[in-house]
Amino acid sequence: MAKIKVNELSKTLGVKSSDLVELLKSAGSAVKGYSSLMSDMDMNIVLEHYTKLYDDGTDIYEFMKSLCPAVPEVKEEPKKEEKKAEVKEEKDPKKQPNHSNEKRYVDTRANVVDLDKYKDSEKIEELAPELKDTVTNKQKIKKGPKNKSQAKKEAFVPKHTEPKKKEKLEIEIPDEIVVSELAEKLKTTPNDVIKRLMLIGVMANLNQTVDYDTAALIAEDMGAKVSKEVIVTKEDLLFNDTPDKPEDLVPRDPVVVVMGHVDHGKTSLLDAIRKTNVASGEAGGITQHIGAYRIKINDRQITFLDTPGHEAFTAMRARGAQVTDIAILVVAADDGIMPQTIEAINHAKAAGLTIIVAINKIDKDNADVERVKRELSENDVLIEEWGGDTICVEVSAKQNKNISELLEMVILSADMLELKANPNRKAKGTVIESRLDKGRGPVATVLVQNGTLHQGDVVVAGTSVGRVRVMTDDKGGKIKQAGPSVPVEIVGLSEAPEGGELFFAVDDERAARDVVEARKQKIKDENIKAASAVSLDDLFSKISEGEMKNLNIIVKADVQGSVEAVRQSLEKLSNDEVKVKVIHGAVGAVNESDVMLASASNAIIVGFNVRPDSGARVAAEAKNIDMRMYRVIYDAIDEIEAAMKGMLAPKFREKVTGHAEVRQTFKVSSVGTIAGCYVTDGSVSRNNSVRIVRDGIVIYEGQIESLKRFKDDAKEVAAGFECGMSVEKFNDIKEGDVFESFTMEEVER
Repeated sequence: MAKIKVNELSKTLGVKSSDLVELLKSAGSAVKGYSSLMSDMDMNIVLEHYTKLYDDGTDIYEFMKSLCPAVPEVKEEPKKEEKKAEVKEEKDPKKQPNHSNEKRYVDTRANVVDLDKYKDSEKIEELAPELKDTVTNKQKIKKGPKNKSQAKKEAFVPKHTEPKKKEKLEIEIPDEIVVSELAEKLKTTPNDVIKRLMLIGVMANLNQTVDYDTAALIAEDMGAKVSKEVIVTKEDLLFNDTPDKPEDLVPRDPVVVVMGHVDHGKTSLLDAIRKTNVASGEAGGITQHIGAYRIKINDRQITFLDTPGHEAFTAMRARGAQVTDIAILVVAADDGIMPQTIEAINHAKAAGLTIIVAINKIDKDNADVERVKRELSENDVLIEEWGGDTICVEVSAKQNKNISELLEMVILSADMLELKANPNRKAKGTVIESRLDKGRGPVATVLVQNGTLHQGDVVVAGTSVGRVRVMTDDKGGKIKQAGPSVPVEIVGLSEAPEGGELFFAVDDERAARDVVEARKQKIKDENIKAASAVSLDDLFSKISEGEMKNLNIIVKADVQGSVEAVRQSLEKLSNDEVKVKVIHGAVGAVNESDVMLASASNAIIVGFNVRPDSGARVAAEAKNIDMRMYRVIYDAIDEIEAAMKGMLAPKFREKVTGHAEVRQTFKVSSVGTIAGCYVTDGSVSRNNSVRIVRDGIVIYEGQIESLKRFKDDAKEVAAGFECGMSVEKFNDIKEGDVFESFTMEEVER
């Protein structure tokens, strides 16, 4: 479709270019000046504007007809002979119709109409073709025949034709979309979309975004078929995580984790398994170098993971890493089910693992195997002997009894699970653990879960990327490749990745580094967002928006009893929407470490009969930490409760103006104690209130009785100057005390 500039159209329409530019900009067009090319939407805006003069339903056809010579109306379809005659007649240039004697119709309903521009028929002939190329199908322009082809077409086209059935528009909408982009997808004007948004109570301009549900509602209301747009990220393109075809899968070795209560014999059982394997003939023995090892039983390999604890196991599962297949639950026959045993059962069930119970220490005199089985059933672990599906093996790690039977049960369970993987693809797996070696740099222990990892592969694990330089197996030997279910130790990553992170072997190193940088930036942005300090002023809004689930508070008080009282009182304020949690409570002044903790945990500092020191004040101001100091415990409770309910009323808040250090005291019989002070920061004013702080504890709060410079009364003393000061109704002033001058100012919330 031919494009036209703003100034060209203004000449054609006989209007100012500046008026057209202003009209288009007000409608949200991207047109910048009179030389800008106009889009189809821009043409529609102009035409709609000039046709708004017609309030009787006249369309663009009628408007253009008023500007052009009258076209004879075709009342009925002419016969074939008549059509041929008309065409033949128009082919003769000598017999072209003469429009000089025809009447012209000019619309004078507008404020100003330039009649001169309609005198020359050539202007009309120039106007029509340009407009014909820029209007939509709905806005057709009728004009007199200019050439033979047009005359032929117009001779056969009646004025009133049946409208074609409009095909249903199909569009894809992402999670969020700009209003102008939505209008473009719907092939309509932004104003139309904005009007429809206003009807459903959404106020948005053309540059604002709306969510998928809102956009879909508008699109469906306008008759479009909506589907959600699937955004393919760089990670999706880089990491080949497509499901494998069934014919590509081959059996793989099982991965086993040993779980149970402390001192129930997990370590002893692992040692017994290693000894059994050595006795079966494997040369060199098995040495656990990397937190995971492999043993061989009946020509089958089993991978054992030595997890550091249930927390690490949970962390792996939380990151989406289904590392193990089978869990061996170790229960001591003389001790029975313990709290950590129940915890291990819950973790294994949550991970969807097959559980094999190993009842250990059956050699002891006080061993009660039946009691263990009964307690297992009470915790929803029903063994096969009792009609369940859980395998149970009675073993003795100390006497090396039934260890081989336990391993055979592991193999049997693995066969029932039909564990398979595709070794002929890029490796994918999980980081078991990592460390920083002084000689080799970052070292990561990984478990290959699918594909094959080769020496020299580019590996991405979390925010770490690098090429595998060295790869060692569980016995410490260097290897060139590792297939599914094989634990290896790799060297060559840029940093030590976190345990539980998924790793992928990729082809494009540059793209891998770009993905890692994007991940680092995302984490940084999330940390900044999470670290945005919370205050009581905006607490309710954050709770309403769902941002606040926990309100962390740091409590500092003058005595330990006050700390506990404030802690208990504040934690009782917890409700269904937000939980109040005191993360730290101590005696003494608010110091810089308290501010650092508040910044890290997004907490509010509550002080009771204490004051922050100078370092804490500077740090709190820099990190925007909300510190609230109270003298009455009920004030703290009421203010925090009001903030949680969104009823924090306008009030007066203190503003600290300066501090003065007492360097000498003077006893005057008629006056009392006069403190010789040095103003350390800010200023001290005669009309300000003052509190006396001793070792970070507030001992008195009152009004300044007198303020002098030498022998003269002073209204205000700035920092760096000495002064004499006395306080109303208080004489117990000592050297080293700090006078904190403050005033109360009204704060609007």
